[in-house]
Amino acid sequence: MKTDCRTRTSVSPRRPQQQLKTQRDWPKPLPSDALPLPVSLTNRIFMVLFFSASYYLMRRWRDKITTSTPLHMLNLGEIAALIAQLASFIYLIGFFGIDYVQTYISKSGDDAGPWDLDDDDHASRGNIPRSRGCSNRKAQTPTIPTPPPPPMQLLSGKTLGEHTDEDIASAIREGAVPSYSLEAVLVDCGRAASVRQRAVELATGRSLEGLPITGIDYASILGQCCEMVVGYVQIPVGVAGPLLLDGFEFTVPMATTEGCLVASTNRGCKAIYQSGGATSTLLKDSMTRAPVVRFATAKRAAELKFYLEDANNFENLSVIFNRTSRFARLQDMFCALAGRNAYLRFTSSTGDAMGMNMVSKGVQNVLSYLKHVFPDMESISISGNFCADKKATAVNWVEGRGKSVVCEAVLKGEIISKVLKTSVSALAELNMVKNLAGSALAGSLGGFNAHASNIVSAIFIATGQDPAQNVESSHCITMMEPVNGGQDLHVSVTMPSIEVGTVGGGTQLASQAACLNLLGVKGANLESPGRNSQTLARIVAGSVLAGEISLMSALAAGQLVKSHMKYNRSSQNVAAASEIYLLVYNLPHSP
Repeated sequence: MKTDCRTRTSVSPRRPQQQLKTQRDWPKPLPSDALPLPVSLTNRIFMVLFFSASYYLMRRWRDKITTSTPLHMLNLGEIAALIAQLASFIYLIGFFGIDYVQTYISKSGDDAGPWDLDDDDHASRGNIPRSRGCSNRKAQTPTIPTPPPPPMQLLSGKTLGEHTDEDIASAIREGAVPSYSLEAVLVDCGRAASVRQRAVELATGRSLEGLPITGIDYASILGQCCEMVVGYVQIPVGVAGPLLLDGFEFTVPMATTEGCLVASTNRGCKAIYQSGGATSTLLKDSMTRAPVVRFATAKRAAELKFYLEDANNFENLSVIFNRTSRFARLQDMFCALAGRNAYLRFTSSTGDAMGMNMVSKGVQNVLSYLKHVFPDMESISISGNFCADKKATAVNWVEGRGKSVVCEAVLKGEIISKVLKTSVSALAELNMVKNLAGSALAGSLGGFNAHASNIVSAIFIATGQDPAQNVESSHCITMMEPVNGGQDLHVSVTMPSIEVGTVGGGTQLASQAACLNLLGVKGANLESPGRNSQTLARIVAGSVLAGEISLMSALAAGQLVKSHMKYNRSSQNVAAASEIYLLVYNLPHSP
């Protein structure tokens, strides 16, 4: 427990210093005077009592969880521990509140000053009070402390919210008010963002004009999506489609600032539609989390590996894991060793949520249980990078993470010629040379495609997914093979790590929720939990298929540079841009 070693006096800070001689002879009573023992000894007793009771109860509750004993069934020892924990907690709260109470009383009375917290009796106090808890108790020159100003006040008698935004912004710049506390103090999250934006301008001397501040619900952001908010960035949202996938038509929202991306994907959707549509298959649905633990020897780490991968232990561990959520269901456990370090990779279904937090809670439960089985196990981190999140890794490329989807379509030869302006043989050859051989030569990991990340990122931003998970979600291998005697083209994309959800995170923001609603996958599927997020993953794969078809066709026909140079650089000439769009993507002109 930290103690204040500053000199405390028993006089009001506004009273003349000569009055010390008359008032110090009648010291104010201390809160600690009511204790039967010295306050330092009492503090130690209650601190030890609190932590001992807490430790005992946690051990008992863990044993109950292990043996499936109801937590509400208490024996005499547990009741006594609960009473001791409650009593010590009340004492400690009261003790730590003394400093606040003494400050409040010192402001409300003329003769009241800061309370002396010395734990000696009244007779031992000299003319100059001594600070409690210091190792060297020496008399010091009496000082008159200046009381701190009331918290969150700029002018006397006015709360922070009663000041103008400019005054609050100036106070933030000067360090008088912490910027992070604005939402809590002002209550109005929109005003907090506006004030913080102005404070940033004052602190940096640079204008944020053009960064929107109105038109978004900041309350929905607080505590979930972003901190220290100063506005929001506008990203255009286009639509591609209809995408005919598994017999259903989807209009796909894409948020991007790259010209031609939506138009190109739209052309791919047209080719798929006119060829009869695409088909998707969900191969796997499992989010992963891989903590790292350590033992004294590699042999003990190997014993943990054998224990986890023993089928006889799976049922017990899955029960412990699944208790954290209605939707989390442990599917598999795998352990890899690096010397005496063990990396435990858990895979679990997560319903309609992307599910990382859900899986992390289940893993934490299992780690607590394993600590009981392996007392010498040291938990290093809940994530040991063997998961692996937001990184291009072989384990995700081979084993998958999130939703693993394969999507395919057979493009008719006449559609390839008419819509895509190329041929079956040209596309098949280009795919082999570029996407397969070229990527292999570059040492690519999961990047055997033309631009899967383009489409994944655009859909992720539009639908409120985590943009950083584009890294592994864009793992994709594109295959193009002539079929039906070389007249048609079989095109497929295999994506093992699409990490999406339709609840939680940014999916609850108004704009992103509207895009999810456009796809018919907003929120949780109550009838079949997990169906909405799986459908979204299928749509991502289908859209990537459309984007691959269109870009590869543009490359094969030599249209890429022409379309980008003309279409992207004609932003000021809408008529010219529209004309180029119609020409490049072979669409009819309006009369």
